[in-house]
Amino acid sequence: MAKVELKQPIVAEISELLKDAKSVVLADYRGLTVEQDTALRKQLRENGVVYKVYKNTMIKFAIKGTPFEELAKDLEGPTAMAVSCTDETAPAKHLANFAKKADQLQLKGGVVDGAYYDEKGIQVIASVPSRDELLGRLLGSMQSPVANFARVINQIAEKEEA
Repeated sequence: MAKVELKQPIVAEISELLKDAKSVVLADYRGLTVEQDTALRKQLRENGVVYKVYKNTMIKFAIKGTPFEELAKDLEGPTAMAVSCTDETAPAKHLANFAKKADQLQLKGGVVDGAYYDEKGIQVIASVPSRDELLGRLLGSMQSPVANFARVINQIAEKEEA
């Protein structure tokens, strides 16, 4: 069996993983202990993020001609790939939070919602609140004036009754 025939299924697997991806973040995992890596994988899996390690050449073949093609410049050294098909900020957020506890984990860059970001850009994206949290804040800011108005009207009504 030729080497190409062995590599094609791996490239196809990466391509399939990236097909519906909303975001991809690359990280250098050198220096992580087995316990740390296991904890990271578990945390990412629980939050709907796929975390895999592939050879850089395989990733390069899979991203060629896709919106993720700019990731090729970050494919040096050991590379782990975190992919989310549901939440754009989830891979960046969880990898950045884990990197605070494990200094060895180094973010390289990523593509979020079709735009490429370097390491600093990914750190900024990681600090953005989640969609649910932003919706909660919006709802709270919309409810606050209405609730205050209702309280004032209630106090006026109670004052006039007395």
